[in-house]
Amino acid sequence: LQVRLQVQNVEKPLYRGTFHCFQSIIKQESVFGLYKGIGSPMMGLTFINALLFGVQGNTLRALGKDTPLNQFIAGSAAGAIQCVICCPMELAKTRMQLQGTGEYKLKMKNYKNSLDCLIKIYRKEGLRGINRGMVSTLMRETPSFGFYFLTYDCLTRYLGCEAEDSYVIPKLLFSGGMSGIVSWLSTYPVDVIKSRLQADGVGGVTQYSGILDCVRKSYHNEGWRVFTRGLSSTLLRAFPVNAATFATVTVFLMYMRSEEDLRECEPGPAIQQPSSL
Repeated sequence: LQVRLQVQNVEKPLYRGTFHCFQSIIKQESVFGLYKGIGSPMMGLTFINALLFGVQGNTLRALGKDTPLNQFIAGSAAGAIQCVICCPMELAKTRMQLQGTGEYKLKMKNYKNSLDCLIKIYRKEGLRGINRGMVSTLMRETPSFGFYFLTYDCLTRYLGCEAEDSYVIPKLLFSGGMSGIVSWLSTYPVDVIKSRLQADGVGGVTQYSGILDCVRKSYHNEGWRVFTRGLSSTLLRAFPVNAATFATVTVFLMYMRSEEDLRECEPGPAIQQPSSL
């Protein structure tokens, strides 16, 4: 829904809004139309999240102090590094989601799946084609993930999320969901530009020569509202996805650390003195 709304032609719009887009896709392309391009996130999101949380945690440790500024810096560093996977993944996802728009059965299939999409783009355009939209992705992800981790840290501290708290799971879910919303709101206009650049040339016609040209033409043709296209569907997705992500990671780390603490407290068979807890 997000991509379709972001890149649709203003002169001949297919969708009036989020709900109309949802209805139209089901009616014209069946329920499976809502899951076009799912292969790309399925392949990439595991690595992206592993890289994201790994880099953030290690950067925070390297900075030494757990302060709001360091949370932002660590999150920004993690956001920038995961763009290496994120950009090609989102390119394939965008191209797959736009394929066969309005068709119940695809009359002409350019790409069989996400991997086939990336291979064909590489053969035609090389590495530059695979990394189309990389600069705009960096511009979006770097500050966005800074705000993402900063918001989560502030909310969990404010709500007093402790392992022994009986309401820790709802608190973590709320904090994660709100972090996702804040991160998307912080850089959403850049995401619109990224989607338009990655979708450019799908019909064989290239409209934009770069980021500034895309911004200028989009604003000239559609006004400032163009930079909020698809925001409702994005926020509807952002809360549950990030609530689940952050809560899962946090609970898993809590569990692993408690296991490590227990192992450290257990004296070995040859050690007679008490453990140094």
